[in-house]
Amino acid sequence: MAAARRAAAGDPRAGFRRAAEPGPAVPQGLIRAARKSGQLNLSGRNLGEVPQHVWRINLDTPEEAHQNLSFGAADRWWEQTDLTKLILASNKLQCLSEDVKLLPALTVLDVHDNQLTSLPSALGQLENLQKLDVSHNKLKSIPEELMQLSHLKSLLLHHNELSCLPDGFGQLVNLEELDLSNNHLTDIPTSFALLINLVRLNLACNQLKNLPADISAMQSLRQLDCTKNYLETVPSKLATMASLEQLYLRKNKLRSLPEFPSCKLLKELHAGENQIEILNAENLKHLNSLSVLELRDNKIKSVPDEIALLQKLERLDLANNDISRLPYTLGNLPQLKFLALEGNPLRTIRRDLLQKGTQELLKYLRSKIQDDVTNPNEEPPVTAMTLPSESRVNMHAITSLKLLEYSEKQAAVIPDEMFNAVRSNPVATVNFSKNQLNEVPPRIVELKDSLCDVNLGFNKISSISLELCVLHKLTHLDIRFKVFPSVLYRILALETVLLSNNQVGAIDPLQLKKMDRLGTLDLQNNDLLQVPPELGNCETLRTLLLEGNPFRTPRAAVLAKGTAAVLEYLRSRIPA
Repeated sequence: MAAARRAAAGDPRAGFRRAAEPGPAVPQGLIRAARKSGQLNLSGRNLGEVPQHVWRINLDTPEEAHQNLSFGAADRWWEQTDLTKLILASNKLQCLSEDVKLLPALTVLDVHDNQLTSLPSALGQLENLQKLDVSHNKLKSIPEELMQLSHLKSLLLHHNELSCLPDGFGQLVNLEELDLSNNHLTDIPTSFALLINLVRLNLACNQLKNLPADISAMQSLRQLDCTKNYLETVPSKLATMASLEQLYLRKNKLRSLPEFPSCKLLKELHAGENQIEILNAENLKHLNSLSVLELRDNKIKSVPDEIALLQKLERLDLANNDISRLPYTLGNLPQLKFLALEGNPLRTIRRDLLQKGTQELLKYLRSKIQDDVTNPNEEPPVTAMTLPSESRVNMHAITSLKLLEYSEKQAAVIPDEMFNAVRSNPVATVNFSKNQLNEVPPRIVELKDSLCDVNLGFNKISSISLELCVLHKLTHLDIRFKVFPSVLYRILALETVLLSNNQVGAIDPLQLKKMDRLGTLDLQNNDLLQVPPELGNCETLRTLLLEGNPFRTPRAAVLAKGTAAVLEYLRSRIPA
């Protein structure tokens, strides 16, 4: 004691330092209460280590036993309960003692938000443990002994530094919740297939390039989150998971979606920020329970009519894609409350209409549906009045929708029977996209009195003849081309020009200004080395898309502000 007093006299803080060395004490009142309740909460106490008497709480004779020997006392210390719940969250623990095995009755152990770099192998002896939360630590590996916890139902490992998992993970057969998000995992053990009781699996924010097909064996899985990985494909067997209700595939590198023939219960599908180009009918037609479909920030070019089969759909996000038209039947979805379409080169919907909200947009789409259209997918009957050549032509589309379609046929020419079938019917829309056409079909001029919308995208057209100017009602033109066709400058009625993903190297802003109805100009992913400042004078432009070109100005930060800001910037660069 004299030595302690001398040390204290030399340094008045010395006594305080010695008192602080073991770390903050755990109040005896908490220990006493824990012996009665079986629960001990030591979260947020700045603990650097767990005091030994916490591990031995059910072994050591409590202090009060030496102070109170009355059997009639209200504090009946001898009637204690085994500790079943221990919370050590939000401290400064760097390790857990192997003495954790002295608490065999634990069902819940929570040590999240500490500084743990490893876990004791003794955890495997806690045979009653049902929930283990070690999230928000610095774990680099999981001990094999952890796989012995056969009663474990919830395992939270998110926000650690795990790069691999034990092969025996499948031994945790009673696991219902597993969160591995925000780690460094590059693959998943095939033994995951044995986790047949798993309900929620979170693999988000890792480095996964693929998922094992065996994951489909998890027939109880209702929620699967694979957000922000490097997935390029999804196993086709994933579509056989009959219990799946929520699927998150956002921020990957997917180019397509799988078909979902067995996912009758799927309610939410999130696949935004990928590289999906095609949305097929097969992707959608089985999803009868779907209420949320999120596909924003992809490269989708069209929406199939079968989307109208999703009668329970409440939210549809298609923002920032390459969609130029929508099926009007979208307006008939009875539950749809939210529809996002901004950032698409839509040709049949004005921008101001998009800004009026979902209900006005749906009302517009419904107004475009012909009253006499019964079933757009139904082939017209062949009657005695049907020409032989017309049996291969969708006469229903021509007569009811005013649509002449011959797309995705890989055809070098459009058959004459297509134009012959039109006869006196006014056609407003022509879709000859995704073929092998080398020129604009000459007979298209026969439709000059009614044709407004022409889609010739994804062909091999190298030039456009002046005859296209005859289409005096033409307002929308989609074409893939190596240079900006000069003939387009002469079609003053054009409202939309889509020339993305070509090799256009220059544009004439003075000629474009004469096109005083032009509202949308898509020149993304071309070879523009400069953007003429005079383009800023084209004030009718509501949508100007220039991303993906090699010019230096305007910079990306200006482009990100939108069309109005880009036009203003260009005008400021016009020489005085």
